[in-house]
Amino acid sequence: MRIEIHSGRVIDSASDLDASKTLYIAAGKVVGLGEAPEGWHANRRIDASGLVVCPGFIDLAARLREPGFEYKATLESEMRAAIAGGVTSLVCPPDTEPPLDEPGLVEMLKHRARLLNQAHVYPLGALTQGLAGESLAEMGELAEAGCIGFSQADAPLIDTQVLWRALQYAATFGHTVWLRPQEAHLARGGVAHDGEVATRLGLAAIPVTAETVAVTVIIALMRETGARVHLCRISARESLDLVRQAKSDGLALTCDVGAHHLHLSDKDIGYFNTHCHFVPPLRGTEDRDALRSALCDGTIDVVCSDHTPVDDDAKLLPFAESEAGATGLELLLPLTLKWALEEKLGIGAAVRALTVQPARVLGLEAGVLGVGRPADVCIFDPEHHWKVEPRQLRSQGKNTPFLGLEVPGKVRYTLVSGQVVFEA
Repeated sequence: MRIEIHSGRVIDSASDLDASKTLYIAAGKVVGLGEAPEGWHANRRIDASGLVVCPGFIDLAARLREPGFEYKATLESEMRAAIAGGVTSLVCPPDTEPPLDEPGLVEMLKHRARLLNQAHVYPLGALTQGLAGESLAEMGELAEAGCIGFSQADAPLIDTQVLWRALQYAATFGHTVWLRPQEAHLARGGVAHDGEVATRLGLAAIPVTAETVAVTVIIALMRETGARVHLCRISARESLDLVRQAKSDGLALTCDVGAHHLHLSDKDIGYFNTHCHFVPPLRGTEDRDALRSALCDGTIDVVCSDHTPVDDDAKLLPFAESEAGATGLELLLPLTLKWALEEKLGIGAAVRALTVQPARVLGLEAGVLGVGRPADVCIFDPEHHWKVEPRQLRSQGKNTPFLGLEVPGKVRYTLVSGQVVFEA
């Protein structure tokens, strides 16, 4: 299939390109940008007038819920949500049932994803067997099966010696360890930020110290082992100073923030709004503002959806008993675009945060529109505002605190490996 995308505003952050150009695609790759290849003939022409043409988005945290949690979502439903959101590559955590601690499970997941022929799926393998935090998983075998890193997801790793050995092993073989920093004992039983809202509502609190203590320990072990670590879902402003210092010292440390944490604070919990139950919790307004600034200045490398589809019944429980998480794949572009525009950074900053920056974290040759590169492309209308409603979401999970909000940015086309997999 030869596809010509013309009259669009092409934004490629990797090459600092932001101009009106025509994109030429053939055999799954970009074969021309601005100038047609010799003897060019298109099978399909897409008019991108008034639209942004950019690399497909890369999401570093999207739970696909398979295997084991098909009643919450299926691979088919969440892959549809991904391409509807312009996401062409995604990383899925290992907290399935059973966890991704066996090569066969990883191979099965990747095979199923390939058969759907939609977004590219990059699994994280379990750091410990069964995510129990006691003995290391077979990282070498999991890496051969296709895992791009290793994680405990949200499962606690209480034994620091196990973490130390995991980082030693990972450093020896060049693996990246993905860790959500939270000291399990300090956070035990907590469901909300330790602040006025939790006190007023009588909710068990998770102090900021639960995160900063964990970040401090992880950085100390990185210095000892030389491991490469990605911190998942930073939520507290105090953690940012620790990250800045570690990066300044040359440690191989990267981190991300959930898109919802850029816009919400614990005040949005209101009167027990379970759609605002997150892990880590929504923190104070000063934390939210610090996260927004840290994404601007590069302290935080990437914004991710932290996509966690939950069935309706799990959100109808009392706040402390409800299941944490929200659907996010289809809101990743709108929420990132909203952040960029509110910070007066422009559309290019949103595209950079969703393409080249996550590609660098993953070490992938993605997030680029260069000639010869895979034709994973998103075409979106930055001026189109739409209201977030359950019927608009293709994810099986309709749980999000942004229901009813009007957001900017509507995906019109998504191409994966040169094929149009979504159009609206």
